[in-house]
Amino acid sequence: MQTFHTIAELRAALKIERLQDKSITFVPTMGNLHDGHMSLIRRATEEGDVVVSSIFVNPMQFSANEDLERYPKTLEEDKRVLEANGCHYLFAPDALEMYPDGKRSQTQIEVMGLSDILCGASRPGHFVGVATVVTKLFNIVQPDCAIFGNKDFQQLKVIEDMVRDLSSNVRIIGVDTARNDDGLAMSSRNGYLTEEERRIAPAMYQTLLWAKEALLANRASHENIREQAQQKLEAAGFRRDYFEIRAQNNLQTPSEEEKRLVILAAAHLGSARLIDNLRVELA
Repeated sequence: MQTFHTIAELRAALKIERLQDKSITFVPTMGNLHDGHMSLIRRATEEGDVVVSSIFVNPMQFSANEDLERYPKTLEEDKRVLEANGCHYLFAPDALEMYPDGKRSQTQIEVMGLSDILCGASRPGHFVGVATVVTKLFNIVQPDCAIFGNKDFQQLKVIEDMVRDLSSNVRIIGVDTARNDDGLAMSSRNGYLTEEERRIAPAMYQTLLWAKEALLANRASHENIREQAQQKLEAAGFRRDYFEIRAQNNLQTPSEEEKRLVILAAAHLGSARLIDNLRVELA
């Protein structure tokens, strides 16, 4: 695996690959990689000839009171596991390489209707930062397809709509959430949990499973399911952010006829903000 820190170096290497008519698959990350990321890399090896990954902790998607400075950085270990799982090129720029002032772009991308709900309501500006940096990375790498995890379901929808609206030629693939044996979704932020919080954390997935079963059995209204789920999370030790049932296609409040639903949860546990989701297909 070759590692590049500048846009020019990466473009030059990928130009040679394209001249040999090789397809390029891209997995963008913020580093501190775990088995969930590796499932994306392994899928990328199945989808194209050349696998490119990026590690960039994007300042545009962090607000002033979030964890930008303490976000874990493990570049040398990340390089080792990327290479072991079939990655060919790693792009690891610093902030000045990506943004002229090192913090943000004057040109920004916003997917209206998706960027200010759910996690976007809790983290204003977050999805503008995501959409902007992913657009930049797509322009740099020019992949044939890009792989994202379904754990960040709202992020996946933002990127899918952005690609559609901007007539991008990148094919987007979502990969099922990777979980620990106890059901906790793999996340770099799990490292913030204390031993006791880590013991509590799987309650989020268990609550999602309970809500999915309640929906499938039509045991209660969406409103009642949401409120009972919030109570379950708070009783376990979480601090409320949101627990919502939305339509899969647009993340809006579903009509009574909607059959393809997604349950989304976000809550704080200690210093960590955890998110997870489950899709539901009603008969």
